[in-house]
Amino acid sequence: MELSTLDYSFIIVFFSIVLGIGFYVSKKSGKNSSEFFLSGRTMPWWLLGLSMVATTFSTDTPNLVTDIVRTNGVSGNWVWWAFLITGLLTVFVYAKLWRKSNVNTDLEFYEMRYGGAPASFLRKFRAIYLGALFNIITMASVTLAAIKIGGIMLGLEPWETVVGAGLITVTFSALGGFKGVVYTDFVLFFVAMAGAIGAAYYLVNIPEVGGIEALMANENVTDKLNILPDFSNKKALITLFIIPLAVQWWSSWYPGAEPGGGGYIAQRMLAAKDENHAIGATFFFNIMHYALRPWPWILVALASLVVYPDVASIHEAFPHIAEDKLGHDLAYSAMLTKLPSGLLGVVLASLIAAYMSTISTQLNWGSSYIVFDFYKQQVNPNATEKQMVAVGRISTVVLMILSAGLALALENALQIFDILLTFGAGTGLIFILRWFWWRINAWSEITAMFASGIISILLKTTSLGAFLFAETTGVFPDWMEYPFVVLVTTAIWLSATFMTQPESKETLRSFYTRIQPGGPGWAKVVMDANADGQKITKDNEKWSVPQGITAMLLGCILIYTIMFATGYWIYGRTEAALLLTGIAVIAAFLLIRAWNKMKENIL
Repeated sequence: MELSTLDYSFIIVFFSIVLGIGFYVSKKSGKNSSEFFLSGRTMPWWLLGLSMVATTFSTDTPNLVTDIVRTNGVSGNWVWWAFLITGLLTVFVYAKLWRKSNVNTDLEFYEMRYGGAPASFLRKFRAIYLGALFNIITMASVTLAAIKIGGIMLGLEPWETVVGAGLITVTFSALGGFKGVVYTDFVLFFVAMAGAIGAAYYLVNIPEVGGIEALMANENVTDKLNILPDFSNKKALITLFIIPLAVQWWSSWYPGAEPGGGGYIAQRMLAAKDENHAIGATFFFNIMHYALRPWPWILVALASLVVYPDVASIHEAFPHIAEDKLGHDLAYSAMLTKLPSGLLGVVLASLIAAYMSTISTQLNWGSSYIVFDFYKQQVNPNATEKQMVAVGRISTVVLMILSAGLALALENALQIFDILLTFGAGTGLIFILRWFWWRINAWSEITAMFASGIISILLKTTSLGAFLFAETTGVFPDWMEYPFVVLVTTAIWLSATFMTQPESKETLRSFYTRIQPGGPGWAKVVMDANADGQKITKDNEKWSVPQGITAMLLGCILIYTIMFATGYWIYGRTEAALLLTGIAVIAAFLLIRAWNKMKENIL
């Protein structure tokens, strides 16, 4: 396919704006490390919320959603929809705690919550483990999606896409720092939304699909429409619904949906003006991320089943695509080739926007770990602000190069999603409880981290599962792999917790004084401090977790019903859509009341 002059104009204007923002803020962003990584902690909730949405608007997400819908139907998206519970727990319980901590990165938390050599090791190791290893894997999956889009829509070789897309992104990321990332995210959000909605509307109405009614009635689509899985299909029910909702949301560490908050979500909460702005930003993000944004991608995925019913039909239409890059996730890019001039330029700009937003965030976030939690701690404790900014810019470039190299070796987006999900299995409960249970120590996290990784590797690369659980007889089916890793990892870190010494009184009391987490999990620490004549509680501080959980449940009802109602309005199922819309209105009213009560404890 060929781009018209109009298409190129949209893309050139977009690139110019993004690079212009990077150069404009580069001087102030390079002033010191706080400006480069947190924009001086002055960001409003709406700008941070849009930035979070834009960041997760990555080029691999529509490919992933398309892969899921074509393979398991719309209900297959519960593997990530379940993370809404995690997200809202962060909003109503953990956002204010993170902002009160006033740390530079979420890894700095380790030496505030724990003490001694184990805490120092944990902080430095996870700086490399998350900031480099996991970060590179995540960016590689995003770059892989860009490779597939470039190959199908523009006929580019993988290396051409990597160089072209990566060069501009790494330039404005290294120059503009966090402020540049957030400001460009504001522009990228609207471009990405316009492209996704415009593409969905046009592609559903192309002659091959025939409009929304014809799409809903097509034999390739009818069995993919259900938002809830088929309850008579035991395997689908367990893997796509029960495990995500009962286990996955609290047990797994996954970028952007970390239990207890973390990663680039924590970075934005730490950059907020205050606790209220941190909460507002994360709530706005969750509404947009789950309730509204997926449907344009889902519609294109459903339409692709009409035009390209299987992988073979995609290969037939695009024979130049290498076999190791073929998969259902290519269907999204394949559908976009049918867009007309003008709209094609907007959609391509939106995909570039999605790529740049995610990569720039990952680069700045990962670089912050390397600078604050590794370089400053391990290499040069006396580093000046100028040196820290310089290392931040250098590490930004290095991370981009490494992730681009890995992307060239990968095959599909779902493959990466499964790897990241399994590697973090069993660690999530620690991130939830460490704020509210004094007994958790650094060894709890160290053992959980290594246990989860080692068990996952053994199950994926050896016959351990079959050997231990007689997989060939069905005693250990493949859907049990994730719960097995969670169960074993949890047992290991709990054992390590009680077999090792708790953190020192000084460390625990210092943490409590600073954060005021409250609750029965800290009762022993508070009583011991009182017995020693040391007051560590504030008179006006109330334990807000029960109210937070109530707000979380109401928020889940609100967002899930909005998501379902949106789907049923699109499907033309008016009665169900009206009922769910009514429930959403009631949930919104109750949530506003709950939130007003919570604000009394924050202000």
